[in-house]
Amino acid sequence: MHHWLLFKKYTSIKHLVYIHLVKFLSVYTKHEEILGRGKGKFPLYQGGDSEKFLYISSVAIKFSLSDNLKAMLIAQQLASYLSANCSKIFSVKIIPPGLIHIELTYPTLAAWLHSLTTGDWEEEREQGAGSKGENTSPLHPALCLSASSASSLLGNRSKLLFPIQYAHARCCSLLRLAHREGLIQLVDNRVDVGGVLSAQAIPWLNSDQKLCLHQPDEVYLIHNLIKVVDDLVFPDSQSSVNWEKAALKLSQAFENFWCNCRIWGDVKINSLELAQARLGLLIATQLVLRSVLETKLRVFAPLEL
Repeated sequence: MHHWLLFKKYTSIKHLVYIHLVKFLSVYTKHEEILGRGKGKFPLYQGGDSEKFLYISSVAIKFSLSDNLKAMLIAQQLASYLSANCSKIFSVKIIPPGLIHIELTYPTLAAWLHSLTTGDWEEEREQGAGSKGENTSPLHPALCLSASSASSLLGNRSKLLFPIQYAHARCCSLLRLAHREGLIQLVDNRVDVGGVLSAQAIPWLNSDQKLCLHQPDEVYLIHNLIKVVDDLVFPDSQSSVNWEKAALKLSQAFENFWCNCRIWGDVKINSLELAQARLGLLIATQLVLRSVLETKLRVFAPLEL
C-alpha cells in the first residue's frame, strides 16, 4: 500500500496504530472487555521521546493480568504480527515487562504531514464531532469580529486566547509572503480556505528517505501537531482535553520554531527544500490552530492582526 493511502481513512496517527493493535487482538482473543473496541479503551499514548515519533501501549501487561512472563510473550507475538504486516509503516520494540513501543517510519510520518497540509483531515474531524453530538453551531456573532473587536467584547478570556490567535495570524502572514515569492502555491491564492494547491511539492523527505525536519524545535512542533490532531480526530473517551492549554502549547511550539528555524535568507537561497518543508509545518500549524480556535474554543481565527 502507498503510504499516502493510509491517511485517506485514518487521519489520526493514534487511530491508525490503534486499528492495527485491534486487528492483532481480535485474532488473539475474543474477550470484549480486554479487546476494548471502543476508542481509547486500552492503553495507548504518544511517547515523550524528543527525537522519535512513537506510541507506547501496555495492552500486553493489561491482558496478562500482571503475569510478567505472559506479558512479554504477548508483546513479542504482537511485535511479530506488526513486523510481518506493517513493517513499512511502523517499527516495533518490546520493553520489559511488556511495554510495546511503536515507532513511525519516516515515509509514514511524511504521508501524515502531506495529509495534514492538504486540509482533507478536517472533514473527518467534523464528521467525528457530529457523531459525538458536539456543538458544531456557528460562532457567536461577537467572535466573528476582528481580533481587536473581539478582544474588547470577550475581556479576560480573549486576552488568554490572544497568543493563540496571534500565532494563527502569524502563520497566515508568512504563508501569504511565501506564496508571493513562489515558494508555495495556496488554494485560490488564499490562506483562509486551507491547504496548498500542490502539497506534493513539499519535500518532507530527503534523498535518503529521512525526514528533512530534524532540528529540536521542528521535532517538538511536529510532536504537538500529532497530539492535537489525535485529540481532535480520535479523542480518548476516558479523558477530556483542556483545549485552551493544548492550543497555547501548540502556539508556543510554533513561536519557538519560528524563532530558531529560518525559512528566508540563506536557507531559501542555499536549501530550498528545507525552506519548503518548514513552510509545510507552517501550513499544518495554521490549519490545526484554526480548527481548535473555531471548533473547540469557539473564537475567531484571524488572518491578520
